[in-house]
Amino acid sequence: MLHILIFAAGIVIVATTLLSVTRVLLVPRSAPDLLVRIVFLATRFFFRPWTKSTRPYAERDRVMAFYAPLSLLALLLTWLALILLAYTGMFWALGASSWREAFRESGSSLLTLGFASADQVSQTLLMFSEAAIGLILVALLIAYLPTMYAAFSKREAAVTLLEVRAGSPPSAVEMIERYHRIHGLERLSLVWPTWEAWFAEIEESHTSLPALVFFRSPQPDRSWVTAAGAVLDAAALTAATLSIPHDASADLCIRAGFIALRRVADFFQYRYNPNPHFPEDPISITRSEFDAIYDRLAGKGVPLKPDRDQAWLDFAGWRVNYDPVLLALADLTMAPRAPWSSDRSQGWGNRKPQA
Repeated sequence: MLHILIFAAGIVIVATTLLSVTRVLLVPRSAPDLLVRIVFLATRFFFRPWTKSTRPYAERDRVMAFYAPLSLLALLLTWLALILLAYTGMFWALGASSWREAFRESGSSLLTLGFASADQVSQTLLMFSEAAIGLILVALLIAYLPTMYAAFSKREAAVTLLEVRAGSPPSAVEMIERYHRIHGLERLSLVWPTWEAWFAEIEESHTSLPALVFFRSPQPDRSWVTAAGAVLDAAALTAATLSIPHDASADLCIRAGFIALRRVADFFQYRYNPNPHFPEDPISITRSEFDAIYDRLAGKGVPLKPDRDQAWLDFAGWRVNYDPVLLALADLTMAPRAPWSSDRSQGWGNRKPQA
């Protein structure tokens, strides 16, 4: 009876592991997996001593650059260990002379070393199946990595280009000022469709390849989260405050942006109001901060709408759609300090939202 139970438990472990592999490496959509969550959380735990807020940010960033790659490596080792454990039990259940011998047969099969053999047909079939699983796991991960790094490279190209337009760290106000000074505000209409497409790619890639969320930019002062926040704030300020012809592409960019950030937040089970309304739902930007930005833009000669109160309500009405998820993702990814995004997340000392 014990042999039957152990063999059945082995089958369950193998099936569960293969289901986890399928969700992570094969299903082209958001598919949360408990095993993956446990591995990433466990790896994060070991990183905590080196990522305390008392340490300089550059030092924490260097350490966290290894978090996502090591988590993926740990995930592969976890899958292999579970398969090894499951087949060890099944070999023992089918008549291996000892647990040590069962472990030897399982390891030889999984790693395709071939130094162990079996006389029984049932054990031989187990060896073949375990060897096939081991090869498939390695092959799938090898195919998975180029796809992920291609998406990472495409994401970071846009983040790098934003520094030219919005400074470092990226700032919505800096972006508007530079366009006003160099290109002319009418050229902003060329920006929004590009970033609308970028947000659509983020939604797809960062939910189907969730490890990408934690892959850090090559430079410590860059982050895909703060870049997203700067662009969304720039579009919201443009729509709400600038006295220029209304451009619907800015509105579409904001909508694409907050939908993308919400989808990523959904994957990590963050809660937010899907239908927020200001002022019932507050935002992390204060009226005094908005007024300071309004005055700064006016001082630079940027054409602004005369009704400042309505401009504030319009801006807050846009910001409320992405404010909570933007701050949550900035905290999750330990994003570098940037105005109106990571500077008010938990990692930098959270500021209470105000109406």
